Amino acid sequence: MDKPSKYLPKVPGNLIFKSGFRLLLPSGWTIAVMAIAILVSTPVLFVLSNIFVDSGDVWQHLAQTVLWRYITNSFWLMVGVSIGVSVIGVGTAWLVTMCRFRCSRLFEWALLLPLAAPAYVLAYTYTDFLEFAGPVQRAIRDLTGWGYGDYWFPNIRSLGGAIAMLVLVLYPYVYLLVRVAFLEQSICALEASRTLGCGPWRSFATVALPLARPAIVAGLALVLMETLNEFGTVQYFGVDTFTTGIYRTWFGFGDRIAASQLAAFLLLFILWLVLLERWSRRRAKYYQSSVSNRPINSYQLQGMSAVGAWFACFLPVSLGFLLPAAILMQMTITNATTTIDQRFWSFVRHSFILSVVTAILAVVIAVIIAYGLRLRSNITMRLAARIAAMGYAVPGSVIAVGILIPIGRLDNAIDAWMRATFGISTGLLLSGTITALVFAYLVRFLAVSFNTVESSLGKITPSLDDAARSLGYDPTSTLIKVHIPMMWSSLLTAGMLVFVDVMKELPATMIIRPFNFDTLAVRVYNLASDERLAEAAAPALAIVLVGIIPVIFLSLRIAKSRTSKTNS
Repeated sequence: MDKPSKYLPKVPGNLIFKSGFRLLLPSGWTIAVMAIAILVSTPVLFVLSNIFVDSGDVWQHLAQTVLWRYITNSFWLMVGVSIGVSVIGVGTAWLVTMCRFRCSRLFEWALLLPLAAPAYVLAYTYTDFLEFAGPVQRAIRDLTGWGYGDYWFPNIRSLGGAIAMLVLVLYPYVYLLVRVAFLEQSICALEASRTLGCGPWRSFATVALPLARPAIVAGLALVLMETLNEFGTVQYFGVDTFTTGIYRTWFGFGDRIAASQLAAFLLLFILWLVLLERWSRRRAKYYQSSVSNRPINSYQLQGMSAVGAWFACFLPVSLGFLLPAAILMQMTITNATTTIDQRFWSFVRHSFILSVVTAILAVVIAVIIAYGLRLRSNITMRLAARIAAMGYAVPGSVIAVGILIPIGRLDNAIDAWMRATFGISTGLLLSGTITALVFAYLVRFLAVSFNTVESSLGKITPSLDDAARSLGYDPTSTLIKVHIPMMWSSLLTAGMLVFVDVMKELPATMIIRPFNFDTLAVRVYNLASDERLAEAAAPALAIVLVGIIPVIFLSLRIAKSRTSKTNS
């Protein structure tokens, strides 16, 4: 490189390298990010484009018969789940963060265990446990001598039962975010409340809770998205929601346009929720007035307060993970000879293949988007990145509808052209294939990997890019030789999270999966639908065991964070 002229103004070297780095940005990075954004947004745009398409008498029939039931059930499901996860998530986060009682340190990570179990697995497990022929009601009859009709027992297969199942598995979303918010809150504010005579609950209500509002809202947004995406639980319990309506309209009526219009209705409702959440805190600001590294002076609970706190933390863990896992383990061992057979291992293989392929592709695509955004962070690139990562807010059933219809039309167009040109029928090249299913997973879970990769890449100082440029590396070489080795653990984390999410995914898999290519989730659903709950135990337990992986990781991160705060 020629030396700069002495007559030119001197500028810092890092600015020269940074500007040169951007000037040498290859157009391929920008094109790749734009192409990914367009491809990922295609299913959503297709669903929205069908809102005003005439679907004949099917939509009119739906509007006159079941549409209002879909709306009311979905609404009350969201209300009930929101209340439940808020009470459990916020309450337990405050207890383990600001109070000390027996096993409080253990509950810090144990409260995350229900994340390992999908809601539909809990639904099948508790149905077998609480039904008339189950051990609970059988024990009641043995102890009292009552018979059928002599006593009242709550019906688990109801809207209330669905709310309970979803609350037990989704409260960790709120717990995790709110606990982080409590850990980062200003210690001075909490200590000031103590000097004014506030006890644990008054400090919680007047100081900690208002400051944690952004974290609570963010957790509730994730919970509501998962609630509207839920299929297995509400389908098994006979609760008609938009997700079950989309599936029934597609396969029952055979009307894809009406199914896409239901999907569009649901998608618009989710977008409205997102906009409402943003609008509700448009002018709210939350500042911390002190460093959060200072150790927190916890409240030491004694007597009945300590006992109550222990039970408040133990019940969600036991009902959301320990009891279902024990039931599944017992059922699996009892029926091992009939459930763990050659077909079981084929389902494991199918799930593993889909999860690994999707995880690898999701991490690679996330790196492309995050690095392209790092190289050129203009409004166009930021918008493209946000569009590419919006799939997590879209239910799997909506994505499935938005993928299958355009892919089917593309397959038919290719087949018609091949017939007309070469006299050869290609059939369906993409519809009902692993390619279509993996694409649906990528649309749904790309945000999971992107957020992890973007966070890790953002922690790498830009001066390393400048140093690499000074050594003659282009952007691609810098990514491969500098950035990827530095964020390797985050890439593994992103892949692991996507892997587990794909293992548990049900609605999109049910609609798009290839013929005779069932996964563990589909196998559990099919067996439970046939009331063969004992046979469903082994695949359900396999899903739960895989789901423990991110819980262990999060637990280690919490322990590491607590240790670092203590040392500082």
